[in-house]
Amino acid sequence: MSKFHAAGDDDIIAGKTTDSYFINALRAIEGIDGGGKEVVAEVSIYSLPYGYEYGVFLGLEDSLNLLERKNIDVYAMEEGNLFYSREVVMRIEGPYRDFCTLETPLLGLLCHTSGIATKAARIKRLAGKKTVLSFGVRRVHPAIAPMVDRAAYIGGCDGFSCIGAEEYIGKKASGTMPHSLIIYAEDQVKGWRAFDEFCDPGVPRIALVDTYCDEKEETIKAAQTIDLDGVRLDTPSSRRGNMAEIVREIRWELDIRGYENVKIFVSGGLDEYEVKNIGADGYGVGTNISNAPIINFALDIVEIGGKAVAKRGKLGGKKQIWRCSKCMGDVTTIDGVPPPICSSCKEEMVPLLKKVMDRGKKIMDKRKDEEIRDTVLRQISSIGP
Repeated sequence: MSKFHAAGDDDIIAGKTTDSYFINALRAIEGIDGGGKEVVAEVSIYSLPYGYEYGVFLGLEDSLNLLERKNIDVYAMEEGNLFYSREVVMRIEGPYRDFCTLETPLLGLLCHTSGIATKAARIKRLAGKKTVLSFGVRRVHPAIAPMVDRAAYIGGCDGFSCIGAEEYIGKKASGTMPHSLIIYAEDQVKGWRAFDEFCDPGVPRIALVDTYCDEKEETIKAAQTIDLDGVRLDTPSSRRGNMAEIVREIRWELDIRGYENVKIFVSGGLDEYEVKNIGADGYGVGTNISNAPIINFALDIVEIGGKAVAKRGKLGGKKQIWRCSKCMGDVTTIDGVPPPICSSCKEEMVPLLKKVMDRGKKIMDKRKDEEIRDTVLRQISSIGP
């Protein structure tokens, strides 16, 4: 048992994180006919949170690690693909007993990672070429901190703070100084100088400028103390005021003193629309990425023994999602039909659900996180404002 009340890999794969009623279901179907009846189950989304117009699909690699060596086939979208409401992102075909008890962890892997990647993509889409850093791992259980920052990076963040994510992403974590350094030094200037003298020269010299005094006053003092790359404002909400005006003031004061190259970063309670409007050079976004709304994927049996079935509110039969590569428009059809033509662009559409597992063996080529991230950035830039 973990010291931190967290499940390990073996427990997750063994189905020990499932909901208890799936154990009841497994016993019942084994009693009916052994549970070996071939079914088709689809993972789909009925509606996206808060009226989002799209989601980012992530978690496929982990899902296949969960389903590996089961007697099933899996079809899925590629990670990094955008998806829309009422779409299927994954299809599982095989004996229901082989994956019945894995529904809970499967959905958890997909819902959580896709939710974080989606929020990161929405923020990056509004930030454009400005830097966005994921700063939220202190708001989650430490066991999942690397997952959170990896999902945020793939979703579009330019950097992340958790050193545990480095081995997965292959990129160094970002970070400069906390308020505790300034407070421990008992003086801003002493803290900035200690940071500059003793920290790795490769770490950008970005000074916190909101610990004790007015942000503008501390910024000028920091610029006169060390060779700055930038300043960071992490002003608490009780003192925040109009951050866009504060940023404009600081930019003016830096520029007239010859510090045009010193960048301004803002962090602390930011969300997507603040990132759009504040006007800084970069942003550190914490809780609103790490604790992003999850994507409410559901898994439903839609075919048994070749016969289309469905619960109320869902559509029976296995499906294919087709996309127009030109306009990013999608069409859902029953599986096996010829490629439709996009009604807007008159282009032949391409299938998104592709076979990634054959009777428990992964047949998907492993993609680098950077490649998946590029897919996200390319697609969010192609769907307009």
